[in-house]
Amino acid sequence: MTDPSALIPAPEFSRKISADSVRRAPLTETIEANEQERKALAERFELESIGRLTATIRLRATRGGSMIRVSGRLEAEVVQTCIITLDPVPAHVEDEFEALFAPESLIEEPGEEIDFDPTLSDAEIPEPMQNNRIDIGELTAQHLSLALNPYPQVDGAVFEGFDDGPLDEEEAVPEEPEKPNPFAALQRLKPRD
Repeated sequence: MTDPSALIPAPEFSRKISADSVRRAPLTETIEANEQERKALAERFELESIGRLTATIRLRATRGGSMIRVSGRLEAEVVQTCIITLDPVPAHVEDEFEALFAPESLIEEPGEEIDFDPTLSDAEIPEPMQNNRIDIGELTAQHLSLALNPYPQVDGAVFEGFDDGPLDEEEAVPEEPEKPNPFAALQRLKPRD
């Protein structure tokens, strides 16, 4: 049987931190994507380009050292594509995020029934550590994708709707003649008073 994690592609922007180092003392890291990483992330997120991507990440042990709380702030300069004109749309992206990581042994097995608590935020539902490591680069990339404008538009772009008419004569559908009402014959049989 194939290991499911073997099917997952390697992250484009990876910065792994050992949970043991965080358990000894809180840690703050500033990370920045290099040109190759930015290019790969731009392709992954269907962006024209990423000019800069930096993040400041704080990690600290919590719940008796069994879990690691991660909080971060990212900044990026990206170029998206206008959904109307397809022109480039430069954008400055800033986002703050939190996550909680736990050893795989503390996370429910896939397929097991879990108790869902709707009062918990995403930051309170633990994600599994991989080999006692937390990839703060991939976490930053995921939150960048969530912070992007889903409908980027250049200033002044206006969607004018679709043309209701056919594009050419071949696409024109001939109008069907109006069918006679099948009850018209019954109307003639009805006695008139």
